[in-house]
Parts: sequence; C-alpha cells; structure tokens
Amino acid sequence: MKTDIATRDDCERLVRGFYEKALVDPVIGFLFTEIAKVDMDHHVPRITRFWETVLLGAQTYGGGAFRPHIELNAQVPLRKGHFERWLWLWSQTVDELFTGEVAAQAKRHADRVAGAFYARLQGVSEGEAGFGELLGELPQAGGGLRITRSGGTPD
Repeated sequence: MKTDIATRDDCERLVRGFYEKALVDPVIGFLFTEIAKVDMDHHVPRITRFWETVLLGAQTYGGGAFRPHIELNAQVPLRKGHFERWLWLWSQTVDELFTGEVAAQAKRHADRVAGAFYARLQGVSEGEAGFGELLGELPQAGGGLRITRSGGTPD
C-alpha cells in the first residue's frame, strides 16, 4: 500500500527509484552516464537533501541546483524534450511509489524547476507555470528527440 512522502528515507527511495530509470533511459540516460559522468554515491545524497528540503522543510540542502545544468548544457544543449522526459520519469516514479499531497507537491515542484531551468537555459524570462501542461501527458520518446547511440549514430 502506497503512502505519502514523509521522511528522508522516503525522499531517498524516490531519488533512487528515479535514477534507476533515468540512468538507462534511451533519451536522457547518456546525459548522466556519458556527459556528466555522475558519481551516484555523491549525487544521490545531495539530491536527496534537495528534495528533503523542498518537500519536508528540512533545510539540509545548500548550494545552487542550476550551475551543474549550465555546465551540462555547454557540453550538450539541453532541449525541451530532455526536460519533458525527465519530468515524465520523475512523475512516473512518484506515482509508482507514493500517493498524497506531498507526492503531488513533488511533481508540481519538479514541473516548476524544469520550466525555470529550461527557460533560463534558453535565455528567456522564467514563468511560474513551468511545464504544467506536460504532466500526465508527457511523450514517451522525449518530445521529438531522436534517440542516438554514443557518438551520434542513429538507433
């Protein structure tokens, strides 16, 4: 039986569940594994602290979440489809593991973050709306992104 997100352990379970999907995802997995080369032993606790702060008010996260995305975007331009796919995987993971108001807040906040990050990377003014219209109806293939193998060879 699913419950709402209520503890740090819940936040970590959500983060780990998301990354289990994201790291092998054909649309965004390469961003984590080949481009950013994310050290999951370091990354998971940091992202858990971010979500624990956002969702539970724990104030355990410090630092800027946007800078790593600027650096990543300098290597591989992040497209709308990348953010759509991230949101789809996040929302799917939340729904698989949890139910309740905090779980809904996790999806709403992810939507706002994705919208703000995408807007900032595009150099346009941030809106409050985020990608709200995409939640629940996100495309499976990442918004028209072409899936390629490492090195740009089409799948």
